Amino acid sequence: MRFAGKTAIVTGAAGGIGGAVARGFAQEGARLVLIDRQPVDSKVIGDEAIAFQIDTTQRAAVEDIVRTTKEKFGGVDILVTAAGVVSFGAAATLAEAEWDRVIAINLKGVFLCCQAVIPGMRERRGGRIVNIGSIIGKNGGNARPWLDPSEQDRSSNIAYGASKAGVHALTLFLARELACDGITVNAVAPGPIKSAMTTAFPDALKAAIPVGRMGTAADVAEAVKFLASDAASFITGEIVDVNGGMWGD
Repeated sequence: MRFAGKTAIVTGAAGGIGGAVARGFAQEGARLVLIDRQPVDSKVIGDEAIAFQIDTTQRAAVEDIVRTTKEKFGGVDILVTAAGVVSFGAAATLAEAEWDRVIAINLKGVFLCCQAVIPGMRERRGGRIVNIGSIIGKNGGNARPWLDPSEQDRSSNIAYGASKAGVHALTLFLARELACDGITVNAVAPGPIKSAMTTAFPDALKAAIPVGRMGTAADVAEAVKFLASDAASFITGEIVDVNGGMWGD
């Protein structure tokens, strides 16, 4: 029960990773505030979970959730930003509107959520922020168009990669800025994870994962829980790879 008495906000809680993170926190005693653009059934997560259907790119909505969390539970101890969308295709044909959509949800939304919890965490002299990045923000993409051009159409594209690289940079900046307030800021960078967003992931790329399988949402959730726990109090500014050996740094 590492999180008994703690309150965690989890964005993207209707998704695979966000849902797994929320369930993991609930199983270890946390109170949960679940956020997603889609409906979230808080009863599936646990008795001490409440859910809100909002757009995290809207500052007022995010700030209202943080205020509500403080009123109901006393404040925010943990923030996990798992909300995100994927995008596919080649850079040459990427629509401007698609670029804007992905950057807004995957990067602006993360920033607004982090920004909203900073004052309360500073007031409480501590907190944990764990952002969800991606291997794509590090490796230039999984696709190998020089071998098979069709892989690009079925793999995350430049907009997704740029948004996740931005999440990594945001994590590093906040870690340095907030360390003196007792707030740690880290990220988990998953590799290919089985989900509704990766159903078209090319078989050839699956075969390139050294451990021999795609990851699961539970794999990511375990890393998130560790970074959010007291055991990780001396870890901040880290981008933790959870990718089965596809990328190491």
